[in-house]
Amino acid sequence: MNPAYSVILFTTASGAGYGLLALLGLVGINHGQSSSIAFGVTATVLALALITVGLLSSTFHLGHPERAWRALSQWRSSWLSREGVAAVLTYPVALLFGLIWSGIIERPEWIAVLGIACIVMSAVTVFCTGKIYASLKTIPQWHNDLTVPVYLVFALATGSAVLMAVATLFGRFQAFQVIFTAAALIIVAILKSLYWRSIDNAIPRFTMGDATGLKGNVRQWEVPHTNVNFIQKEMGYVVARRHAEKLRNMVMVTLAIAVLASLLAWLVTPWLSFGVAVAALVAAAFERWLFFAEATHVVNLYYGLDKA
Repeated sequence: MNPAYSVILFTTASGAGYGLLALLGLVGINHGQSSSIAFGVTATVLALALITVGLLSSTFHLGHPERAWRALSQWRSSWLSREGVAAVLTYPVALLFGLIWSGIIERPEWIAVLGIACIVMSAVTVFCTGKIYASLKTIPQWHNDLTVPVYLVFALATGSAVLMAVATLFGRFQAFQVIFTAAALIIVAILKSLYWRSIDNAIPRFTMGDATGLKGNVRQWEVPHTNVNFIQKEMGYVVARRHAEKLRNMVMVTLAIAVLASLLAWLVTPWLSFGVAVAALVAAAFERWLFFAEATHVVNLYYGLDKA
């Protein structure tokens, strides 16, 4: 499929935002009130900013962005709608948590409850995002058991990298943050390797005969259009195998750089944690571009694809 930059920004930024918000909830549960109002406000605002930028960017890919609100009404049957509902419901919870956790509102007894709510709502929203793609049987590469786990762990990894950078800025850098971030990044690399192996070894389920309802070895005799149409532009994009391999290697190399930078931040200077955050986000952007580019929609069976 043709990767849309707005969707890449959406899944990368919002994933990091929800991952950061979930980790702030975990910090609140374990340590109580934020060490300072400035740290609490900065971390919360950054999480909500990443979430908001991501959600707003997703509307740029719509033909009529002004109608995006209507998607919320289809939550009974649509994972996209469920994601929208979950995202909307997360905002008031996150705002209240940030106000109390940072110390602007003095109600420390609510920190743990709201922290758990932030973790749950963040996980639910990212889960719904992953299910938008994993539920599509018409795209075999997305209809994969590892699609949702990759979305969840990548959100946690990028959120953890961003949190480590914010903590460094306020003198709150800790060794545990390095261990957690490095472990999450390594798990991402393992899951992506398993995912790529899975889609590479998958046996095509559909043929041109299935698409046309004809029996036997069906071949295309004539192209359906004299000009390339919208479906072919959006659904018929194909990334060359050699380019896919390069991008896969770039994802792995960038993840390795993030892990190495996190260790150096521990051993040399905490300020390298900003490099960790940048590398993790870049790896996520590369991975998301490839996630869309490698997807093959079964509609291409009508346009010359033999199997899908």
